[in-house]
Amino acid sequence: MGNIKERVAYLQGLTQGLNVNERSAEGKLLINIIDVLDDMAEEFNNIQMVQEDLETYVESMDDDLTDLEEEVYEDIASEELVEVQCPSCHETVSFESSLLESDDDLEVSCPHCGDIVYDSTLEIEVSDMGNGQVNSDFRYGIHPGI
Repeated sequence: MGNIKERVAYLQGLTQGLNVNERSAEGKLLINIIDVLDDMAEEFNNIQMVQEDLETYVESMDDDLTDLEEEVYEDIASEELVEVQCPSCHETVSFESSLLESDDDLEVSCPHCGDIVYDSTLEIEVSDMGNGQVNSDFRYGIHPGI
């Protein structure tokens, strides 16, 4: 862009060296054309500076976003997830395994169809698990359709 500004300055110098003045119609036209070219070269220069600033800002945002993504995905990868299949739509639903240990009443719904896939208040009685295990009541249960 600096090259355009230099070329316009050369044209301005040429008009002065050739004694082009505003007394003639042609001289007036040339001087005004060169003035417009000078304004345009200045605007191009300003646009280039703004563009460079914008590129620097976007690169900075991209770096920050990359750092954030790495942190978030690292946290997600470190969490243990429970995956269950929704009894209605058969989509896989994932949630943190720590929810199974919570004493609070909790329901986990399928994000696809809205049906409940986990209910912490559901009591399931297991009578015989087939290998001689004792009957017991579970306070927490995955939906019986799973």
